[in-house]
Amino acid sequence: MKKIFIALVLFFSIQSQSQTFIKFNAATALLAVPNVGVETSIGKNLTFSVDVMASFWESFNGHSPMKIYTLTPELRYHFKENYKGFYVGGHAGPDIYQIQKWNYWGSNHYEDGFGYRLGVTVGYNIKLNDKFLLDIFAGGGWHQGFYHGYYNDGTPGRYEKTQNWNKSGEWLPYRGGVMISYKL
Repeated sequence: MKKIFIALVLFFSIQSQSQTFIKFNAATALLAVPNVGVETSIGKNLTFSVDVMASFWESFNGHSPMKIYTLTPELRYHFKENYKGFYVGGHAGPDIYQIQKWNYWGSNHYEDGFGYRLGVTVGYNIKLNDKFLLDIFAGGGWHQGFYHGYYNDGTPGRYEKTQNWNKSGEWLPYRGGVMISYKL
């Protein structure tokens, strides 16, 4: 009962702000990679956004998996006012993946693992009318991955001989697009 009460209070406080948007990334949808989210106002010039993205591709080039699942909570600072003009955001979020890393393209190796991202997003909001706006954004940062490396040609076992998890950290651009946002 207590959890239901807290959820209702949270829901109605968000609705009373009338500054909550649901979002859908049109750019990643063209690649058959859904990316949806919610953004709500939490103060003057501040919003909180959370989105999920998933790629369900069994194969990108005929033999390499391209499965990615991300969760990205982000605090955004809007320079003019919420949902108008330029903003910058900071985020941290987890991911799970089965992909062939860029430096293994052309090989028979792929990575199966998880990781976290710490980064920055820069964007611009364009109000279309009272209910719709466009959110054009790009972002990236540090990705730390923990994975096992496997062969994608049917060879049994792992290609790397690390005892537990192999680790890989790198600076990457990893998000961007055009979110079509609808005000609730």
